[in-house]
Amino acid sequence: MTTTAPELPALPDLDALDPMDVAGRSGRVRPLLDPAGCDALLVTTLVNIRYLTGFTGSAARLLVLANELVFVTDGRYRDQAADQLAAAGVDARIEVSNTAQREIIAGAALGSSRVGLEAETVTWADQRRYASEWFSGAEVVATEGLVDSLRRVKDPGEVARIEAAAVIADHALAEVRHRLAERPTEAEVALELDTAIRRLGAAGNSFETIVGSGPNGAKPHARPGERRIVDGDLVVVDFGALVDGYCSDMTRTIQVGSPSPTQSRMYETVLASQQAGVDAVAAGADVVDVDRACRAVIEDAGWGDAFLHATGHGVGLEIHEWPRVAATGDATLAPGHVVTVEPGVYLPEHGGVRIEDTVVVTSAGCRALTHTAKLAPV
Repeated sequence: MTTTAPELPALPDLDALDPMDVAGRSGRVRPLLDPAGCDALLVTTLVNIRYLTGFTGSAARLLVLANELVFVTDGRYRDQAADQLAAAGVDARIEVSNTAQREIIAGAALGSSRVGLEAETVTWADQRRYASEWFSGAEVVATEGLVDSLRRVKDPGEVARIEAAAVIADHALAEVRHRLAERPTEAEVALELDTAIRRLGAAGNSFETIVGSGPNGAKPHARPGERRIVDGDLVVVDFGALVDGYCSDMTRTIQVGSPSPTQSRMYETVLASQQAGVDAVAAGADVVDVDRACRAVIEDAGWGDAFLHATGHGVGLEIHEWPRVAATGDATLAPGHVVTVEPGVYLPEHGGVRIEDTVVVTSAGCRALTHTAKLAPV
């Protein structure tokens, strides 16, 4: 198969991305508290604290009260916390202490009869400590998905950051792709991609880059190693970039030299499957139907058992977010959801093929945030 690659979008101006309304997010959490059985929420998951405040450090707690936010961190982040919350326009009481965080939060929570904890990330031991030592005068309530439910729908500023990360990744692959014909090792290609991503403006990678060639490509999450890429290989390249904390995710399978008839059929099948999945993405579509659209094409080709994973996942501040696009998914897509569509076929004797785009759901269907063409052989 031969294609002419379209021109990529220009590299983004990272200083001119659409703004995000970080300051307004805590106001959208508060109406969720009473239905969840609590009148205060202790947020301890760092990615959720970042979402609500803009803080990017490694240690903090955030108490969401009816009329106040109480942000607590240690001395390492005294200045960073003040700067980042101010930059985000977040009105919070910032408390910095290395020794009295429990007393600060417990004092702020006095008057709350039911304090919610993030059940999916708080350990059993932590829950016992919070109940007996931090909030002994209140009922500790397990909550699920209060902040995460808000993160599902991305605002225009979030979409802009994901797309900026995707465009940087597009350009990085364009710079490195020719190297596949020069017998590099998988690890060398991964390192060059990672370096290009940073040089082009990203903060880093959104996950560990996957470069799997030949039989290694039949392992969906192969780690790049010392195997040299040779003529006849299918090379699965799965990678992403980070911009302002937001992830991108893209996979392209590149044919090195002349593919075998089976490899060509694998590629054509996965390409058709991936297009069927993208065509199924729309507001109101169930994720199981997107998965089914991809899977049906591969099953019709006789390779249903070689499609080893779900069709996709949400992308945002984390590389794997809700919703899960899978046969076991239970979500209905809505405008602002950002998901991947990434079917694959994995045959150890021939290699692997996976093709993945990240798309944002719109009222009319979806829009691709990844722009690299499904590539011709090198």
